[in-house]
Amino acid sequence: MTVVRTIAVHEIVRDVFPRPPPEEKDRVAMAVGKAIDGTVADLGYQLRRGRRPTQSGLDELGRSLLDEALAENAVALSPAEREATLARLREVVRAYRRSPIAGLARPKTRVCLIDNQVGVYAQPDFWDGRGRIFELKSFLAVPPPPDVALQLRLFQLAYPGFETLLVCLNRHAQPVETTSYVVPPPTPAEVADALRLAFDVGQRLGQPKVLEYVEGPFVAYTLAPAAPGPRPASPAPPD
Repeated sequence: MTVVRTIAVHEIVRDVFPRPPPEEKDRVAMAVGKAIDGTVADLGYQLRRGRRPTQSGLDELGRSLLDEALAENAVALSPAEREATLARLREVVRAYRRSPIAGLARPKTRVCLIDNQVGVYAQPDFWDGRGRIFELKSFLAVPPPPDVALQLRLFQLAYPGFETLLVCLNRHAQPVETTSYVVPPPTPAEVADALRLAFDVGQRLGQPKVLEYVEGPFVAYTLAPAAPGPRPASPAPPD
């Protein structure tokens, strides 16, 4: 049996770019983001099944998810702030519905296997099942800040050869703005740096698991300091 240390992309990003304890305004933003994610996910699910959900139904779902997320984060909004937030959530959902990612599925988690010692779980928000992956943000993240850039780089490791797009539905703009950004392919040096970083964090924080029981698909990498850069193995066929 081979034991590897497994870690998710978001855990690596959080370790490299730690955040201080969130203030109240940050907890509100986290709650709003969670409500948006949940509403968009439900809409996408229904669209993939050929359904046409009503706006009123989506509004009710968004309202429920927002109240739940606010309670989880121990924050509250005044009635006026809550209605303004729900109106903005509605605009973001409508922008998603008009966007090219509407109804796309989320891919199955892939595992970047580094030197048969560290496995990095990577799952971007969407893919087209052929050659493109998408990450969605409900704020403007162009150009990508360092934490988002690292997240995207790790996704690129899991999907070598795929075009990576960052889609921003900026809820802070009036009206909501949609921005698509094509993430440049990583250079060999950038691949090597990201692999080394992921390996080091994974060795330190990853959970030990028996490789034979870790579900793929896998993308295998080897850290080879003497080589120009690690070369990815061919990824498993899309599911």
